Amino acid sequence: MSADTDAGFAEIVATLGRYFDGLHHSDAGKLAEVFHPQAVYACATEGSLTHLTMDSYLPMVAQRPSPASRGEPRRDRILSIEFAGPVTALARVECAIGQKRFTDLLSFVRLDGNWRLIAKVFHFELDAAA
Repeated sequence: MSADTDAGFAEIVATLGRYFDGLHHSDAGKLAEVFHPQAVYACATEGSLTHLTMDSYLPMVAQRPSPASRGEPRRDRILSIEFAGPVTALARVECAIGQKRFTDLLSFVRLDGNWRLIAKVFHFELDAAA
């Protein structure tokens, strides 16, 4: 890895930490700092496309009870981070909220000196207890 890639890797790891914090605490403000305002949120797990903009997604997050408020332990981890160039990267992560276990494919772009999520495409499965 080059020094630039090492720095980019560390910046994306830090951004993912804020992403996981935002999800765990249902903190739409923190997530708004991580997502680009024009980001896309998409899932087809249930057989039809769920497609949201940040104007729809962030208020939903703000209104839901947070996993932290329900005493849920954090269950998140970074599986991989790949760079397509100096300003484009993809992270594969896992996290859980309630009975849902998510695999997120998170596309990043680097704009104005910051890595921002431009697309969240994910799949989820229900825990066996659900």
